[in-house]
Amino acid sequence: MADFREQRACIKFCFKLGKTATECYEMLKTAFGEQAMGRSQTFQWFSRFKAGRTAIDDDERSDRPVSSSTPEMIERVHQIIHEDRRHTNDEVSMLVGISHETCHKILTEDLKTRRVASKFVPSLLSVDQQRLDLCLDLKENASNNPSFLSNVITGDETWVYAYDPETKTQSSQGKVLGHLDRRRQGK
Repeated sequence: MADFREQRACIKFCFKLGKTATECYEMLKTAFGEQAMGRSQTFQWFSRFKAGRTAIDDDERSDRPVSSSTPEMIERVHQIIHEDRRHTNDEVSMLVGISHETCHKILTEDLKTRRVASKFVPSLLSVDQQRLDLCLDLKENASNNPSFLSNVITGDETWVYAYDPETKTQSSQGKVLGHLDRRRQGK
């Protein structure tokens, strides 16, 4: 970043001589060429000197802003995601009180999570447990509804799956990298 103190001194000098901001800018361009400060910056400094400023140095600034990515904040985000993995990045950032970008950084870089749609999330039930639950559900429907069996379509080794579709966003949830289904990875 260029040091413009010399040019600020020139702007102050032009102001004291009664020049206009436009004349001052043209003189800076002539004197400094490509290294001259920009038009808006020249006009800002001219206005500051006109308002009574005397110093040509930059204003004091506070130290670098504190990052929201502290261990405590990472733990809070982890707890919220652990309670309900379907929280969106926006929901988590609002609950914790941090920016969307910081929340995304914590989730992806610090907690090593990513969003996956539920159709890609491995089932928590074994295949046998799923079949048992399906059979019990069919048995209950058959006993509660006498016309249920008339709606059953049979076929030769054909499986028909029924589900209540959600949008991809509704069905997605956070998943820790490295914990994907080992069977899909061929391990």
